[in-house]
This record gives sequence, C-alpha cells and structure tokens, in this order.
Amino acid sequence: MQKIINDPKNFIDEMIEGILEAHSDHIRCIKGDLRCIARSDEKKPGKVGLSTGGGSGHLPLFLGYVGKGMLDACAVGNVFASPSAEQMFELTKAIDSGSGVLYIYGNYSGDIINFDMAAEMADLEGIKVEQVVAADDVASSPKGAENKRRGVAGIFYVYKIAGAYAEEMASLDEVKRMAEKVCANVRTMGVGLSPCIIPEVGKPTFEMKEGEMEIGIGIHGEAGIGKGRLETADMIVKKIMKSILEDLPYRSGDEVSVLVNGLGATPMEELYVVYRKVAQILKAEGIKIYHPYLGEFATSMEMAGMSISLLRLDDELKKLLQKPARTPFFDQIQLK
Repeated sequence: MQKIINDPKNFIDEMIEGILEAHSDHIRCIKGDLRCIARSDEKKPGKVGLSTGGGSGHLPLFLGYVGKGMLDACAVGNVFASPSAEQMFELTKAIDSGSGVLYIYGNYSGDIINFDMAAEMADLEGIKVEQVVAADDVASSPKGAENKRRGVAGIFYVYKIAGAYAEEMASLDEVKRMAEKVCANVRTMGVGLSPCIIPEVGKPTFEMKEGEMEIGIGIHGEAGIGKGRLETADMIVKKIMKSILEDLPYRSGDEVSVLVNGLGATPMEELYVVYRKVAQILKAEGIKIYHPYLGEFATSMEMAGMSISLLRLDDELKKLLQKPARTPFFDQIQLK
C-alpha cells in the first residue's frame, strides 16, 4: 500500500481536520465531533434543514456538499461505513430552524437503519423529519425493482436541486417532493478499471486484472453486470448509455443535464473523451443537453473508472438547477 498518510487509524479524522482548516468559512464541526459537519453561517429561521451522511472515501461526497445552496449538515463514518444514528440526531437538532429536516442519503442498509433511528429520536424531540433515499444505479437492480438500486453519483443532483428549493424557503413537504422528483428522473451507470485500498485494511478491496474492466461496478466495489476485457472509450460509453436511455426511458425531445464523474483515479482528459461520445449519442437521439458537469463528484478512494448520470429536466427542475451554490467542493454561479 502506497499512500500519503500517517497512522491508518487516524486517516479519516486527519482528513477532516484538513478540510475544516481549509474551509472554515463554509463548514464547522458540531460539539467537537469531527464526523459531524454543519454549515458555518447562521441558520435562517424557518428554513428546512437538509442533512446527509455515509461512509468516508467518496469525496467530495458527502461532506463536500455542505454549504449555501446545497446541504446544511453531514455525518460521515469510517471508509465505506455508515455514521451513527446518534451523530445524525445531533446534526438534526443543530440544523432544525422550526420547519423540519429532510434526510437525503443513498440506498444502503447501514445508512437506512441509522437514519431511521435518528428520525425516531428527532420525533421524540418534536422535530419533524422526512427522508428521501437515492437509488439511481441502473446496474444494481432491474427495471421494476428500482427500490433495490444503489445510490451513486446521481445523488449530487438531489442535493443541488433540493438545496436550491430549501434556500427559497419552500416547505418540508415541498422540498421532499422536489427531491423525490429528481430521484425519479436521474439514472446512473459506471465502469471500474481498478480496485481501491481502504487504509486500515491495506490491500485491494477486490481483484481486477490488467486489461480488464467491470461495467456497472458500485462505489464500494460491489459487483456490476460483468467483467470483460477493457474496450475503447466509445464502446464503453455506448454500452452504458444504452442501459441508461432505455431504463427511464429518455426520449427524443427530452432535455437533460449530464454528469460525467471520475471515480478517483481517472484524469479529466479521459472524462472529456467520454463526454464527447455521450454528447454524440444524445444528439443522435434528439435529446438536448442543458449544462454538463464533469469531474469528481462521488469517488471510491483511488479506483480508476467513471460513471455517467443523466437527469431529465422540466422547467421546475431546470430553474432550480440553475441556482447558485457554494460549498467546499462545489461552486456554481447563477446559470442562464
């Protein structure tokens, strides 16, 4: 294992300490717990609070999206491990401004259990909590069983649009409706080219031979729809886009936002090669692209690979996607 770290047991806390030092104008920790992060600006009375959480190892997911126009708080666990219910509950109390709190998180059993427990504790304190579970990975379960799908990079769009709506002082029910609308209109699939190494484990999480790829791999290394020989970028994109387009389905005349996401060790040059083919396919299908996003939005440590997400837009979603946001890892001005 070759990593620029100190003691592997201190890896997460030292990483968060560095983020807090660099971005104290955006975020702070709650009650001295480095794993509980909230916005550093003053709470806006009556604003719905948005909170998320999940395992570390996915930066900028999850805590990188805490800031104006997006999330109000986030709890993180060890690498690929859920934060505790108690941590989520403390954040819930910290960000509640009297209008309730919306939890947005990925479809993983540990997160579901702990968020459910946190919501129950909040209810005892008189804080209303609603939950939206992102499940955008089309490779992880077939059409008709969407509730079993994993939440992956498409959750970025849920944060962005729900966060913009909450900033407009929408009610808890309305912010939840908007988050669910995003979930219903976003689809993702990825490809992995190499495993990653959890520092405390010190060895790859799975095996992949030189010259292999795995279509549909999860962000924790979960199995995809099959391994095979590494193909050209155009061939990979064609396979991924076919699955995504057929799933919703997306049709001629639709307008979409595209997210090409690097999994941790893929250079931007390769992501633009991927986007080139995505744009060609969408143009041929008569689907218009409104604002693409390229870069690292949901990684898996140093895994090589990428994912593609499509968000189908209508006027309501587009208006909120355009809104500005400013977080430690994401900065957007008002779009036209």
